[in-house]
Amino acid sequence: MPKVRVAILGCGGMAGEHARRFKGNKDVEIVALCDVTEDLCQKFIERNLKDYPTKPAIFTDRKKMYAQSKLDGVAIITPHTMHFDHGKEALEAGCHVLMEKPMVTQADQAYALAELAKKTKKIVTIGYNTPCTPAMNWVRDAIRSKKFGKLELVSGYLSQNWMKAVAGTWRQKPELSGGGQAYDSGAHILNSLCWTVEGNVAEVFAFVDNHGTPVDINSSINVRFENGVIASIVVSGNCMAAGASMHFVFEDGRIDVDGWGGGWIKAYDAKGEVKVDLKGESNTPNDNFIDAVLGRAEPRTSPANGIVQSELMDAIYESQRTGKPAKPKRTAAKG
Repeated sequence: MPKVRVAILGCGGMAGEHARRFKGNKDVEIVALCDVTEDLCQKFIERNLKDYPTKPAIFTDRKKMYAQSKLDGVAIITPHTMHFDHGKEALEAGCHVLMEKPMVTQADQAYALAELAKKTKKIVTIGYNTPCTPAMNWVRDAIRSKKFGKLELVSGYLSQNWMKAVAGTWRQKPELSGGGQAYDSGAHILNSLCWTVEGNVAEVFAFVDNHGTPVDINSSINVRFENGVIASIVVSGNCMAAGASMHFVFEDGRIDVDGWGGGWIKAYDAKGEVKVDLKGESNTPNDNFIDAVLGRAEPRTSPANGIVQSELMDAIYESQRTGKPAKPKRTAAKG
């Protein structure tokens, strides 16, 4: 079977993890790299692909890369506010797209990218970790089946030394990042919320502290979904003790889970802890992307997830600006 020919667009730090994952997949060939200078690409090869059997072609012009590389797919690991233009360009060039989170930084862009993916009949997945884990799939299945009755409440937190770790980088420049910790590492736990609840966001009230930086560092986010679920998520970007957890409270039970990486899970009913029988093994967003391109698995994420999270983030920042509850300006499409 021919290998899936992929390119990596953006050769920064996180791109190294994508290279590692693709290298470990026997069905993938990394054939091209693209960044603003050849030197950045060459240094990326030295760090991450030094022993790779075939040296990827280097490009500084995206259009030339798409025209010359005969790509099946592209992993886009560029600053957040560039995602829409880069994703649109890739889809129009006939490529399947694995987009680093967040998919885009505005709800209007999310709708437009979803429509283009539908029109081009190309797969678009987002680099969220937990949808590819048995633990988070177990949570979603429990919500869908009402294993513990109706889901009523969700709480969670994510903490990280983000403010100091990324100081001086594009991640703290709003024109490139679109926002701060809530849009960066916080995107994982907020997606875990939206991905499992599977409801449209009705209303958001958020307290946000920028800690003297241009972007959000700490956030306390309250969400009401149209299906009645109420959630409270705390995102910390100024904590030396990194961690995350989520707690799903039902009429007849509770689930505690790692909302960042899906690494652990516990469940309880009225009698105490119950056995959680996890099926399958965790894989990476990259492996799921390749499996979806090859038609042997369903994509674990889609533009619909990008729409819901973009609407949530737009409402969070509107609430920050106004000091009042905010409602999404558009209703997210389901599916």
